[in-house]
Amino acid sequence: MRILLVEDEQYLAKTLNQALVDQNYVVDFSPDGQAGWEQSQTFPYDLIILNLCLPNLNGIDFCRQLRCMGDRTPVLIVATQDSAAQKVMVLDAGADDYVVYPYDQQELLARIRALLRRASLTVPPILNWEGLCCNTITCEVTYGGHLLELTAKEYRLIELFVRNGRRVWSRSAILDRLWPAEEIPQEETIKTHIKHLRQKLQTIGAPTDLIETVYGLGYRLKEESSV
Repeated sequence: MRILLVEDEQYLAKTLNQALVDQNYVVDFSPDGQAGWEQSQTFPYDLIILNLCLPNLNGIDFCRQLRCMGDRTPVLIVATQDSAAQKVMVLDAGADDYVVYPYDQQELLARIRALLRRASLTVPPILNWEGLCCNTITCEVTYGGHLLELTAKEYRLIELFVRNGRRVWSRSAILDRLWPAEEIPQEETIKTHIKHLRQKLQTIGAPTDLIETVYGLGYRLKEESSV
């Protein structure tokens, strides 16, 4: 899951960013409303977290612009005032939730999980593909009942494939989906991650080409009937 965090208060941004990364989310950060808006139009996000009072483009106007374009990405707004009138304004602008600082971090993370669940009600928490089982709650992956020891990036890559079945993912699309904008490496990094995943899958009995290369296009999971 990829989250855009737009927060101009340095301490809040740092602590929340780390909490999200610890929960296995990919996080892009911006301290400026207009810059955050431009990021939201460049990358696909599963959730956007906005401070209400941002420089150059405040959270309410950001949200209004998003909804006017027909973008239904879940939005959570963080404010410093617990005002009923302000809450009404925020929700009427199209935000999905509203949190007042200082907030309890565990409650905020629970609200984030709830918003993400609501946005993907058709996707079950346990995803399966040809013996491959991905638990999106515990972030564990098994094949044939055997647990795979994965890095955070390897887990996200497996989850991306299992969530999207036969979809082919180019290297550039994988980078856009799984790496923060400020950390995007060379496309060869994807080739290395795929190689390591195949090796790990093979050691627990999976076919060597369960992750299939579609030449000239990218990668996808292979169906048993064609393995």
